[in-house]
Amino acid sequence: MSNPGNLKYTASHEWVKTEADGTLTVGITDHAQELLGDMVFVEAPTAGRKLKAKEECAVVESVKAAADVYAPVSGTVTAANSELDGTPEAINSDPYGAWIFKMKPDNAADVAALLDATAYQAVVDSEAH
Repeated sequence: MSNPGNLKYTASHEWVKTEADGTLTVGITDHAQELLGDMVFVEAPTAGRKLKAKEECAVVESVKAAADVYAPVSGTVTAANSELDGTPEAINSDPYGAWIFKMKPDNAADVAALLDATAYQAVVDSEAH
């Protein structure tokens, strides 16, 4: 699966979609879910939580391992995806549709500093060697 060009990415394998209202939707990339395997549990941050960029804010657990999810930028959590409580495997079947949380960034310009699809693919490729 290729990395959608309309998203931004982090080197720690989160994807970020900027919504029309300026909020950010955050999930883990296809590469991350492939490495982890079948998801069994997702712990998302609660609405209202203040996050700092690169702060651990969520946990995804698979049959193989647990992994932290990091805030892509500083801001405030506005929603958690409660659908993942009952169907964490949605991340495996649709990693770019199954978001983990939404947030309002403190500074919208911070999003521009995240990786584009090409730069993120370079990170993935460098890890493969």
